[in-house]
Amino acid sequence: MEDIKHRRDKREGRHRDTWDPFQLNPAGAEKETKRRCFILAQYLVAVIVGMAVLASAVVAKGSLLVLTTMSSPTSKRSPKEQQFYMLMLVFCLVCPNFLVFIKSLWRCAFKSFVHPNMKTMAFIVTIECLVSLGTSVLVLVVMPHFDILTNLFISGGVCFMSAVLQIVFTLQKETWKIIFPLCSCFLTITGYGLLGADYYVRVSSFVDNQTHSSYVFIVIGVFSSLLVSLCWWENPIQATNRWQNKLSELDGFRDFVFVISSILRILVIGAVYLIYHKLIMKSINWSDFNLKDRDEGLLQMGLLLLFLQAFCSAACHWFGVVACKIHAVRMSFAFPVCFTGPAVLLLGVILFLTQVEKLDRGSHSNILEFCESLDLLSKKDTAPVVLLEITRSICRTSLNSHYLQWPVFMLALEGVCMWLGFVACTYYVWKIKVQRIERTSQLFVRRLYESAFIDLSLLLNTKMKVARARNQESSDEIQNCMIYLCATMWHETYDEMLKILTSMFRLDRYRGDPKEEHKDCFDFECHIYVDDAFMTEKNTEKRLVNSYVNDLIHVVLEVFRVFTNKEPDDVSIIESPYGGRLTFVLPEGNMLFIHLKDKSLIRNKKRWSQIMYLYYLLGWKGYISKNPTKTLRQNTICRSSLVSLDGEIYVMPQDDDDNKRKFISDDNTYVLALDGDTDFHPKAVILLVDRLRMYENVGAACGRIHPTGMGPMVWYQKFEYAVGHWLQKTAEHVLGSVLCSPGCFSLFRGSALMDDNVLKRYTTTATRAAEYVQYDQGEDRWLCTLLLQQGWRVEYNAASDAYTNSPQEFKEFYNQRRRWGPSTLANTLDVLHSGAETVKRNTSVSRPYIFYQMFTVASSILGPASVTLMVASAFQFVFQLKGDLSIIVSCIPPVFYMIICFVTKSDTQITIAGIMSVLYAFLMTASLFAIVGDMVVEGTFMTPTGLFLISMTVMYLVTALLHPEEFGMIVYGLIYFICIPSGYLLLAIYSMVNMHVVSWGTRESNKGEEVVKKNENILCNKNCKLCCWDMKIQVTQETENLMLQQITGHVAQHAPLITTKLEPQINDDITPGQSTEKGSDITYSSSHSSTGRSTTTSISDDDDDDDFMSGDLEETEECPVKDWVTPVKAEFLKKLTYGNLKRNLQEQIRYAFRNKNNDDLCEELIVLLTDTLNVEFKEMGPEDVLTDVQMDELQYALTKQARQTLKSNRMEKLEKSLKRAIDQTLTAPRVQKLDEGENDFWNKLIERYLAPIVETPANKDEVTRELKSLRNKSVFLYFMINVLWVVATFFLQTIGNDIISIKIPKYFANGTKSEEPLKVEPLSLMFLASFAFLLIVQFLAMLYHRIYTLIHIVSYRSTEKNYQKMDREDDEGFILENRTANGLVITSDDL
Repeated sequence: MEDIKHRRDKREGRHRDTWDPFQLNPAGAEKETKRRCFILAQYLVAVIVGMAVLASAVVAKGSLLVLTTMSSPTSKRSPKEQQFYMLMLVFCLVCPNFLVFIKSLWRCAFKSFVHPNMKTMAFIVTIECLVSLGTSVLVLVVMPHFDILTNLFISGGVCFMSAVLQIVFTLQKETWKIIFPLCSCFLTITGYGLLGADYYVRVSSFVDNQTHSSYVFIVIGVFSSLLVSLCWWENPIQATNRWQNKLSELDGFRDFVFVISSILRILVIGAVYLIYHKLIMKSINWSDFNLKDRDEGLLQMGLLLLFLQAFCSAACHWFGVVACKIHAVRMSFAFPVCFTGPAVLLLGVILFLTQVEKLDRGSHSNILEFCESLDLLSKKDTAPVVLLEITRSICRTSLNSHYLQWPVFMLALEGVCMWLGFVACTYYVWKIKVQRIERTSQLFVRRLYESAFIDLSLLLNTKMKVARARNQESSDEIQNCMIYLCATMWHETYDEMLKILTSMFRLDRYRGDPKEEHKDCFDFECHIYVDDAFMTEKNTEKRLVNSYVNDLIHVVLEVFRVFTNKEPDDVSIIESPYGGRLTFVLPEGNMLFIHLKDKSLIRNKKRWSQIMYLYYLLGWKGYISKNPTKTLRQNTICRSSLVSLDGEIYVMPQDDDDNKRKFISDDNTYVLALDGDTDFHPKAVILLVDRLRMYENVGAACGRIHPTGMGPMVWYQKFEYAVGHWLQKTAEHVLGSVLCSPGCFSLFRGSALMDDNVLKRYTTTATRAAEYVQYDQGEDRWLCTLLLQQGWRVEYNAASDAYTNSPQEFKEFYNQRRRWGPSTLANTLDVLHSGAETVKRNTSVSRPYIFYQMFTVASSILGPASVTLMVASAFQFVFQLKGDLSIIVSCIPPVFYMIICFVTKSDTQITIAGIMSVLYAFLMTASLFAIVGDMVVEGTFMTPTGLFLISMTVMYLVTALLHPEEFGMIVYGLIYFICIPSGYLLLAIYSMVNMHVVSWGTRESNKGEEVVKKNENILCNKNCKLCCWDMKIQVTQETENLMLQQITGHVAQHAPLITTKLEPQINDDITPGQSTEKGSDITYSSSHSSTGRSTTTSISDDDDDDDFMSGDLEETEECPVKDWVTPVKAEFLKKLTYGNLKRNLQEQIRYAFRNKNNDDLCEELIVLLTDTLNVEFKEMGPEDVLTDVQMDELQYALTKQARQTLKSNRMEKLEKSLKRAIDQTLTAPRVQKLDEGENDFWNKLIERYLAPIVETPANKDEVTRELKSLRNKSVFLYFMINVLWVVATFFLQTIGNDIISIKIPKYFANGTKSEEPLKVEPLSLMFLASFAFLLIVQFLAMLYHRIYTLIHIVSYRSTEKNYQKMDREDDEGFILENRTANGLVITSDDL
């Protein structure tokens, strides 16, 4: 209801100014708000992750303590049990090293291998061996001789070396914070001292017969802890600016170092175990490890503890990483990890108090009697083993002393000191700032975790992030980036244009003022490239913009009104060598460029538009940013909206973006490729930016594309797109790299596109038949193929949603897929052909991934044969045909349709395909019932076909449930199923047979080329000679009306200027190099010094008027403009109508005072200035355009009233802002020329790469002949493979299942086994098994991808922008440009 009231109020405000207050309000124009469900989900996920970290850490630490207690020589377990539990401890230490070994070996074998520096590797390996020695000695030798409480506390000492290094290198930003590592060292040393004192009391008091040998184990334990503390030496070192070269070098071959070090660590663990327990203690009896049936309980207990310790330590490490990535460092990481030790102690106390009755139900007066009773219980073997041993271990402390029990407080104090020392050492974790979706290598120094000290390992391994100097690069700090939004348009409708413009305006609102910092650290420009934007007017032969461009202009104006309630302030019309350009300043100050391509001057179609903007944005703009002295100044007038009345000249926003580009590397320059009908939100762009920003090897990233529209064809595509993204795209992302990043919504890295063999190769003009198919029919996939072959990775982000129109007609759909099918196959085969070289260059592409792609290609090639056999099974069940006969019948329709495709035209082929698709849909429905009927006849669903159908249904349901926002797509699965023959059989035939057709197939109509009627309101059209000029004089209806008004006196004081349009009649012998072109208009204009408005030269006999104008205007002669400029400019001049001026003035004042905290003054100015406007032009209608004289009078009146109001309110300091608001209100569109440098760039680019292709009839015939030859070869090979598959199945059917078949046991629904087995053909079973394996792989990859997508979404939601007004006292922070000094730029900070 509030929205309805708000829209009503806005409409009423517009209605006061015009009789046409109605406007479109595109979906998504309102400001984005945080949804409460997402906020709750964010906190819920953080709580769940925090609880998982705490629970897994407690279980892992508790399991290790139980194992050390059970393997202790002082326990009451038998030697056999002690050694078995000791072996489980060994496996606990080995597990993380084994996991790291497998992962590093995989990366070395299938990703990348860098030859190591032997000295560096020797140093690292030595450290790792010392750490492994300390860990194994502490866990396998020392801890079994201590009680469980001492073991819980002593591990806190492993932070000692990290604290020492923090002190040595003074890593603290504030000097006083050095007290934290100092306290850590002091507390750790105190804890060790209390440990020695505690054991001195125990030995002196003869507690549990402990001897002086305990001192030896204390010394060994302290020494081992110091060795373990070396594990995290790299963390303080990397936080300093020392050894950066060595550490960077180490990152290159770290995987190989981990392979070697993990093996050595395992060997060290085994050596310590054997040396101490076999050679020294001689407690190992190998025959004891041969467990009997009576040892089943021992085996289960040992394996359970091993599993809990190994699995929970790995889970704790993973959940800790997740907690950091979702920006829940304090709540879900630091807090649970720090309190793991106290939680274990608390859990032990609770278990002891609640379960002590199970040990001994007798009553005891003191702890001594209780501990003595435990010895009797151990002999009876009736109590719980784990609880008994834990309790006996506690009885080994001073609590069981016959003399002094107070020393137990020293043990407690030791635990407090150790815990506080550990917390003080890792204080920086509580203040760490984590970027969105940081890489694990940026969060943790080491990939390896220490399972024996999982809580300490996580905190000590967390990277210390120290602020760097500005001139130092740091991968830990987010870098500013520039995003170029590039949309290519090709005959889009009005509604489709509305989507892309609304999306760009939403991003402008999200980014805000480009002069301000943004938390996502990005700037952007919008570029729209309109193909085939011009037409030739009949009779006059003028080149004018067509109706598509007119629609686009109307859309821009409409969206401006929706977002700002006013007309665009700054519009520039620029002629260019490729056609023309329109420049807009978006409401928040970001730039929008519309490039109008004339196909007679430059190549059209999407690939050439991409080459055009890539060379312009990456080549030209990159060049001028690296060579600012070579940038030529524009010859035209500067932006009038940024020229104040005080004469201060400001930098144009587009130039400001170019200045920012100087400080942004090519790695941080991104190009967002869009289609002209794409609809997206800012979140989708930022999520893609995250992928490229955090992973340097990612060259491109694409989002989830949602087809929009209505009708059966759209419903089919909805499910097809859903399955393709849910399973195929995610599998490619997880297993290797995405092969195709669609051009409708993909983000590309500038340095990746500029790499060798990418953009340069992308400019290749197709000359051979195969190149036409690969290059021009699927340009997006070919560009990704070039990136992959050059070593770049392409990723998929499922949370980045974009919406685009899909074909709604059967014909349009078939023509689209006719392009996509062959180009997809050609590019995939290209990747497979260069697989060996790609594997060497690309770390994301491995040999198993190449094998996976070979498998998918084989499946797609065999698609027609598989569908044919599926149809044959339907015939077999429905019509009771024999197997061989059903195959013959099912082959007749595809053979018939192939003949049709060879002998008829495309439209006929599609018509017949539509009819056959309907018939096949009925047959597929029968096939579905055939499968169900087969299960009923067989009496079980445990048939290969039945299992396949059920498993597919379950898998798709689970997949849809894991995509809750897209669960509705599952409804369209039935349509997808019955259309399988059309999509995988008929469409495959149509695509392959029509491979020689290289037309686009969609949006081929050009309403813009319709005949344009000549202007009928021309009253006078004369040709005359004036000296050497041939002049054409036209007097229009509007001019006559103005003349009549002058004569009759309807205009009171200043007569409006009469516009005379002079068109030079250019002779045909003028050379192309001359500036005047055929059909150009010559206009003489004056430019106001303060507002920059263009005024047309008038013919007037009033000398007073001439004197008045000469005082205010500077006579300048503009260059001739092309024919298309005048009507386009006239469209934007509607801004100067009375109704629009009134509304624009009000909004400009509100915008100027948006952050001034002067709402009352703002409303007063609106009222007074609006009254001034009404008084000045009370006789004008809302649609009347103000003349230049009226505009000058209006500016004078508004400025005078504004000064008086500000003076009366004593707010003269706001005069500057108010003047700018008035100037922007009265700004007219400007006609400009490109500077010489950019003009030369475009001429050379067109000459080198983008000149229109002129094909001779002979060349066309040759290309057609080659394409048909390629078509014939491809069709023969493609369908021969399918025929062989069908023929093999046919002969197996003919021979019979009794001779050649695989017998599978048959089970009924109740679980009983049938005597008669199921007989399945080998080929059918092999195909089903292969396809099922492929789906399982994709399903598992989808699960993995879903988890990390959830992490990314939660991390984004925690940093999502709030649309709140900023409280600023001054927003005058423009960049000033000094025209008198070359290259000197003065900022507001300098002033």
